Amino acid sequence: MKISTRGRYALRMMLDMALADSGKPVRVKEIAERQEISEKYMEQIMSILNKAGFVRSVRGPQGGYFLTRKPEEYTVGMILRLTEGSLSPVDCLDEGAENCPRQESCVTFILWKQLNDAIRGVVDKVTLQDLVDWSQVQGQDYCI
Repeated sequence: MKISTRGRYALRMMLDMALADSGKPVRVKEIAERQEISEKYMEQIMSILNKAGFVRSVRGPQGGYFLTRKPEEYTVGMILRLTEGSLSPVDCLDEGAENCPRQESCVTFILWKQLNDAIRGVVDKVTLQDLVDWSQVQGQDYCI
């Protein structure tokens, strides 16, 4: 499994907003400059986050975006699933997937299931607050 730039940038944007939390909306232009991400691409990702209710926009001269929840209420898995879709290593493990007729005799299914469980065990445990804490330990020099 490989996380696309959309997923990585969404995580960076959410982390940036959590770190810059001053009670005021954060402008996309400011995040784009700090993260060295195209402002246009960020707007597309921010639209996805906004539609999902992860962020909220405020219009006007003092406008921008802010997180709708506390950083500890977002998991990395939530953000990545929103932007990436399924995080399963194979289609037969996707949520809502029909059972594969070969599942009972498929030896590699055991491997894929263990890999899927390991991925979920990490991304569904680590929160945005954890990333904030880790970045503060590293002097806010983070790379995702």
